[in-house]
Amino acid sequence: RWKYLLCKLVAATSNEDCPLVLFLDDLQWADETTLDVIKMMVTDPDIKYWLFVGVYRDNQSNATNRLKNLLYGIKEQGVSLVSMRIGPIEKENVNALLSETLCLPPRLCQPLSTIIHNKTGGVALFVMNFLNSLNEEGLLWFDLSSRRWEFDTRGIEAKEISDDVVEHMSERMTRLAHGMQSGLKLSACLGSRFDAETLLKGISENDFDIDEFLRFAVEFGYLREISSGKFMWAHDQIQQAAYELIPVTRRESFHLLLGSRMFLRTTSAEMDDDLFTIVGNINIGIRLMKSKHQKLEVARLNLRAGEMAIASSAFNSAAKYLVLGIALLPNGSWREDYELTVRLYDGATEAIYVTGDFDRLSTIIHTPLLHARRLEDKLNTYYILVRYLIASGQLNEAISKSINVLAQLGEILPEHVDNKVYAEEVEHVKQSLVNLSEDDLFNLPLMTDERKLACMQFMNVVFVAAYCSDPLLASILVFRMVRLSTGHGICNISAFAFGLYGTWLVSAVNSDFESGYRMGCLAINLMNRLEAKEFIPRVYTSVYAWINIWVGSVCADEYWRFGIQLTFNSTSSQCNLLERTISSRAGEMPRRI
Repeated sequence: RWKYLLCKLVAATSNEDCPLVLFLDDLQWADETTLDVIKMMVTDPDIKYWLFVGVYRDNQSNATNRLKNLLYGIKEQGVSLVSMRIGPIEKENVNALLSETLCLPPRLCQPLSTIIHNKTGGVALFVMNFLNSLNEEGLLWFDLSSRRWEFDTRGIEAKEISDDVVEHMSERMTRLAHGMQSGLKLSACLGSRFDAETLLKGISENDFDIDEFLRFAVEFGYLREISSGKFMWAHDQIQQAAYELIPVTRRESFHLLLGSRMFLRTTSAEMDDDLFTIVGNINIGIRLMKSKHQKLEVARLNLRAGEMAIASSAFNSAAKYLVLGIALLPNGSWREDYELTVRLYDGATEAIYVTGDFDRLSTIIHTPLLHARRLEDKLNTYYILVRYLIASGQLNEAISKSINVLAQLGEILPEHVDNKVYAEEVEHVKQSLVNLSEDDLFNLPLMTDERKLACMQFMNVVFVAAYCSDPLLASILVFRMVRLSTGHGICNISAFAFGLYGTWLVSAVNSDFESGYRMGCLAINLMNRLEAKEFIPRVYTSVYAWINIWVGSVCADEYWRFGIQLTFNSTSSQCNLLERTISSRAGEMPRRI
């Protein structure tokens, strides 16, 4: 839904009079979700008059492979691509750069620029860092007597440097004072952006003066102060160079120590702000943890981070946190740490399902169904299992699983529907509505029984599968949802249930257009009363696409207004369904807002 709306936003904001250019740098760091969004936007036929420019480094194999797959997929769909390789700057440009930097005529800089270009390969960041290192080592200096910059050509030519800019910057950083090196190493572990307060929590006593370090780092061009007390690395390769100061064999322990310090020094009120930094560092060093108590504490932190990530719709990150939390659980956790275990599995199955990693989902989804003590603790996993079966095309299996769960909840559904069973269900639902006016139905109390609410949830989700494979069962699901609403109170799903019941009334079997129209009005009124915004697409589709087209006439403007509301709350399939229905009933709609 989010991807669909983003594409529509780009399509609405780019036109012939005002074309749009989208530039994204450092695509080598992009995750799969970002690359998928890029592909969706670039290949969307509705997006016109826009140019996408992406920049990436091709010296990182994993990232390059992902990007090559992206570009191949885009080309396969007939999109024109232009590739440009941006190489190092030429010798003449290096000479011009040195001439402007040193305030010397280009001809005087020629010997120096030739040496520097040969040693750095013309990489701009490398050139500037090498120039600074020459000044620090006395090979490039300002002569007061001549009032100009001088340089030792032979000394510079004899100087050996690494071919890698990161390695060169790291080597230069090793000549800094111990406190400054410590500050750089700690800062490198805090991410591309951090604040002074966060850094303060990670340093040991008397390690270095934080204010002095930050002033130094900003003056030397390692960091930039983006606002009061908040900093970012001037370049990601500078951050990488600082990180390279930590010996490979000590990195796990370094991260673990940093994360543990921050955890101990962070108050409960501040925890949400620093949680991801704390958990990210501790997780890198998790292999070094031996204590069962420590592992359980970190599992709780990963649970908290995972739930926060889910709340922010960062499902890929959430899945990593929660799966790691599960891995930290000891044997017997279902017996000794039951609530923690249930929450970790619940969160992990939800996050993995949303990311579409069904292979991984199948490896963990059955564990809570085997070990959870109460049916209530299994319901969320069952719900995700049913959605997974529907998404993977296993409709009959999804229906069978839902019927089984509903039976455990006390709602017995027939596994095989014949005409007799169907007629009985029709009579039951009609009886449940006898002597109840639209006002009575609108004023029904709210449903509070947790098991009945769960029944409504499962019947709602499996309705799609039943509609595709067993229409009679789909009708019975609608009847049962209506009966539960009249007998136990209404919930958000009730609005959709009454809308579907209205579509059944106007169908060819009944042709009761007047009653169907009243049920459609009731569905919308209930949705508004309950503020059930998540059901706007389903209710609007059932009412405006399936009911109201048979009752009277609705002007094009009204249909278009509801179409706009639907677009911002639904999937593309529901939008396309409503658009086709609207176009056939109300005439050609305007294509752009």
